[in-house]
Parts: sequence; C-alpha cells; structure tokens
Amino acid sequence: MRSTFGGLEISKRALFAQQAALTTTGHNIANSNTRGYTRQVVNMVAARPLEYPGMMRSTVPGQMGQSVEFTSIDRIRERFLDQQFHNESKSLGDWSVRKDTLEKLEAIINEPSDTGIRQVIEEFWNAWQELSKSPESTTARVLVKERALALTDAFNQTSRQLSDLSNDLTNNIEIKATEINSITSQIARLNEEIYRIEGLGNNANDLRDQRDVLMDDLSKIINITYTEEAGGYFVSMGNLQLVAGPNVETEVTRQLLEASAVEGGNLTSGEVYGMIQSRNRYVADYQFQLDNMLKVLVEGDVKITLPKDMVIPQGTILNIVQPDGTTVPTPFAGNVAQRTLNGDVEVIVKGFNGLHQLGFANKSPATAAVPFFTIKPGTTGGISAANVTVNPVILNDVSNISTSGRTYEDASGVEQIVKGNNEMALLLADMRNKRVNFDPTSTGQSVLSDGTFDEFFRSLVAELGVQAQEANRQTINQDILVDQIESRRQSVSGVSLDEEMANMIKYQHAYNAAARAMTTTDEMLDRIINGMGIVGR
Repeated sequence: MRSTFGGLEISKRALFAQQAALTTTGHNIANSNTRGYTRQVVNMVAARPLEYPGMMRSTVPGQMGQSVEFTSIDRIRERFLDQQFHNESKSLGDWSVRKDTLEKLEAIINEPSDTGIRQVIEEFWNAWQELSKSPESTTARVLVKERALALTDAFNQTSRQLSDLSNDLTNNIEIKATEINSITSQIARLNEEIYRIEGLGNNANDLRDQRDVLMDDLSKIINITYTEEAGGYFVSMGNLQLVAGPNVETEVTRQLLEASAVEGGNLTSGEVYGMIQSRNRYVADYQFQLDNMLKVLVEGDVKITLPKDMVIPQGTILNIVQPDGTTVPTPFAGNVAQRTLNGDVEVIVKGFNGLHQLGFANKSPATAAVPFFTIKPGTTGGISAANVTVNPVILNDVSNISTSGRTYEDASGVEQIVKGNNEMALLLADMRNKRVNFDPTSTGQSVLSDGTFDEFFRSLVAELGVQAQEANRQTINQDILVDQIESRRQSVSGVSLDEEMANMIKYQHAYNAAARAMTTTDEMLDRIINGMGIVGR
C-alpha cells in the first residue's frame, strides 16, 4: 500500500540535506582567508528505502526510495602532508634564527668597512709608525695614546654588543619556553573538548582546525612528533612527553630546553634549538676569538729580534732563543755596559706589553717602561676584550710611552735615556707583521693557529661571512620546501572560491527543485483531499 504523504517526506529530507550543504558552503566561503581553516563537505547518502509490505516478500518489484540524508560534515585534510610540513617547519625555524643571529653578528663586526675594528687596529699601528719618525714629538705620543684608547674602546664595545646579543638569545629562549607551555595547555584543552563533542557522534571540525594550527606553530619552535589516539593528540619532543590527551605531561623551562639541546638530547631542531646553538656556538665563539686575539696581542709569546747595542732595563730576564729553538732565561743586571747587547738577539717576549717594557720612558733619569695595556679598574681576571684599557700611567703622562731602547751613564754615573732614539718604537710598530701562535695549547678553537694579527682578523671575518652565507642558503631552501608543502596542503584543504560558488549554484538548484517537488505533491494532495468524493452533492 502506497503512502499518501510519502512525497512530502521525500521533499522535506531533500530540502534539509541541500540546506545543510548550502550552509556548509557559506561557512567555507566565510573562512576562505582564515589561517588553518580546512574546507568542509557534507556527506550525502540515499535514505534507507521503504519495502512494500508482504507476507514473505515484496508484492511489487523493487523498493521505494526515501530521499537523501547527510551522515556527517567532514574536513578534507591529508595527515601525511601535515607531518611533512612539521618536519620541514622545524628546520626552517632553526635556520631562520641562525640566519638572523649571524646577520646581527655581521652588523656588530661591521667588516669590511672604514669604521670597523680592522680600521681601528690599522690606525693604531700607523700611529706607532708615525711616532717612530718623531720619537720626541709630544703630538705623536698623544696620537698613539688616542689610537690605543680607540682600539680598546672598539674591543670593549664589540664585546659588550656580543654579550648583549647572548643575553637577548637567553631571554628569547625564556619567552619561547612560556609560549610552548601556553600552546601545550591549549592543545590539551582542545583534546578534551574534541573528545567530549565527538563522543556524542559529531565531528568537531573547527576545534580540530584550531588544534592543528597550534601544532603548526609548535612544530616551528621545537621538533615534535605526535600520534592521535582516542583521547586526542599525544605530543612528544624526542623522548619527552609534552601532552597526553587532556593532560600536559611536562612543563617546559629554559633550563630544560638548554639541557635537551646537547648532542643526543631531545631537542634537535626548531627555533629554540637555533637560539641555543646561535648563543653557544656563534656568539660565544666570536667572543672567544676576540678575547684570544687581544690576549695574544697584549701578552702572547712573540718572537722578536732585538738589535745590537740595545740596552736591557735593570733586572729584566730575557728568554733568548737558542739555535735548536729552545729558550734560555737570561737575567740582565749591572751597569749599562753589562746590559748592552753585543749583537742581534732573538728573544721571546710576552706580547705588546712585554716588548714595551724592554724600552724606557722618555724621562730622566732612565726609567723602565710600564705595561702598555692593563685591565679596567674594578675588573678581575685576565686581559679580555671586555676589560682591556690603556695603562692609566700612560694616560696621565704620555712621556711614559716607550720609544727608546738605549741609555748611557752621565758624568755622575746616573743612567740617562738616549733621546731621539726610536729603536723601541720601530720594534713595536713592526709587531703588526710578526707571525704568532694563536693556539699554543692546540685546542683547535682558534680560527687561525699561526699568522699575523691582521691575518687572524681577516680569517675571523671570512669565517663569519661563510657561516652567514650558509645560513642564508639553508633558510632559502627550507622556505621553498615549506611553501611547496603548504601549497600542496592548500590544494587539498584550502577553500577555492570558484569551486564553492559552483557548489552553491548546484545546491541552490537542488534545493529549488526539492521545493518544487514538494509544491507539486501538495497540489496533488489538495486535489485528492478537496476535489474528490463530491459527486452527487
């Protein structure tokens, strides 16, 4: 027996299904520019057909269809592309931070330029060359003092900038730790909400989109892996569990991240790893190189040839180089004749300070010169780029700058300096060309083991340039890979306005047709109900 009102039910179901499709299409269009939004589709299936009644089987052929129903509203998303995106995003975060740090280091070192450290060093040596031409000139001595101050100020400033950059990176790691905790808390909360909603039989599509956006953000900060289980996402960093369903398993701190960034640790990539590597590798290394260069300049072992007839200050112990390369400590004491060299002597002096102390101040009677460089008052430790300065004795009186290497005894037996002698000034000016060992303990940390001071600094700048170039190349490559994967994700999950408009027209026509079918059925029923059975009235 046929149902009288079956046509109305079929049309009603069609209207509901097409209306749901139109609503979903409108939702897609509204979120076409929403970050992380995944387009949604309505899954329509034919309703369960109605079989005609009979004792054993249908009394008529076939079954009567009962219109259409939508079973679910699903996201169109490919998990494999998400995993690829996360794998490449962590490398992009790592290299982006390294590139940014190296660019800042390039700005701090500021080479090649006319205002960088190399130029200051060049002017320092040139000032000594000018002093050697006029050793009695007060103006030339003042110039040496000012160039030396400019040199120490440049090293102080560069060291301070490197220290500030290192502190900035440490602060950024602290901020990222807070951001990680915020993201993991949100993921855990969304896991709980999604589990509750989907436990009732619905798809929490928009909440899943929010959770996936958080996963994208987290994958750029640290390296993560995750699995989806009944309770939601289970997120880990290496072997360290961060989120387990609705629970945050680990609260991340800066100390935890730093401890995890060691070789074989849980943190192997991402922005935080790039920050830790930039601080511990790049910034610390260039700080070490500057300190090492300055330490060798001021007090490192330098082989110098002292000229014949040079007078050695009273009480000095010279490390004289023997033919076999060994050194013999030799004390010098007595009168001027006993302290005068009988020929050229090759010695090992303790850097610029050691050589400067072999000369005499421009004073009467003859006085041994003081160390040229020292550490700033109130600081401790050895000479470094952060604390080096010109000896206050020289700053207060430029006559304490050593230029002469010869003395004589006057009629009363008092030792006097030979004024106008420039032997010491020439030796000090020539230190720029001396090859020295920048790695005497063979640690392998020095950018250059053997060379001049100029060659060392050039090697330092060259290394920075190569590292910055490599970081830039890696960042560009990773950016291309991430963009490529994101394009593939968008081709699958993104909203195409052209496609949505075509769907809108399709669903609109289907809705109109269903409405027309309902109107037709209504007219038929009206005829049956109101037009039949009135014969003979």
